[in-house]
Amino acid sequence: MDTERHNTNKRVTRWVAAGAVGLVIATGAGVAGGVAAADRGAATAAGDTSSTALTAAVAAARNGTVTVADLVAAVTPSVVTVAAPVNGGTAEGSGVVVRTDGLVITNNHVVSGAAGTIRVAFSDGRVAPATVVGTDTTHDLALLKVSLTGLTPLSLGDSTSLQVGDEVFAVGNPLGLGTSVSEGIVSALNRSLSATRDQDGQSGLIQTDAAVNEGNSGGALINDAGQLIGITNAIATSGTSSGNLGVAFAIPAVQVRAFLDQAAA
Repeated sequence: MDTERHNTNKRVTRWVAAGAVGLVIATGAGVAGGVAAADRGAATAAGDTSSTALTAAVAAARNGTVTVADLVAAVTPSVVTVAAPVNGGTAEGSGVVVRTDGLVITNNHVVSGAAGTIRVAFSDGRVAPATVVGTDTTHDLALLKVSLTGLTPLSLGDSTSLQVGDEVFAVGNPLGLGTSVSEGIVSALNRSLSATRDQDGQSGLIQTDAAVNEGNSGGALINDAGQLIGITNAIATSGTSSGNLGVAFAIPAVQVRAFLDQAAA
């Protein structure tokens, strides 16, 4: 996994939005379409969509007795690295555990076109092969299944209650460095990205200034209670660099929940 993590032939897809601002979605290319569920039986194994491991941290966060470090430590086991072989290289992104029985959500563009075994690496060092059990190409989401149990899922928060200025944290695998955390705020809500040849347009996105870079795609955007309120999937670029400019976007939890209700029903 370390070799894959640092010696990858990463692909990026560029979106052009209003004002010719370049938008990069890391490590893959999306395809047009709607919700499609494959191998639905694998997605219906008994599992829990809530996180008991985070209960104490969430409760403490609400009364102000937990630190950011405590919150991050509780969330980190739920965020994974996703590596998919594509075009002779490895497309690498992030993912989030959403059920104890091995369901992991990521961006569709991270795993689209995978020509071999997709692998998921966990913070405790375990690496497991994964299969795609559902996709929503309209919202750039994919559901993976790994043959592991007892995982720590993130509970879904209420993205509809977000306000501009709310504190958020981006947790993912930027630049293949492994799990990293950045802090920011909700910069804007209901942002839209225009469609390109490679990717459908999207609407209703969360904009944040939390540092997000290539490899963060499919990772978690969490609130200060440790709940998943978005899946990071795009960053703004200057046109000359694909590095972080303080403008990133995430698919809101309300869309994530709708996808999970269909793909993992």
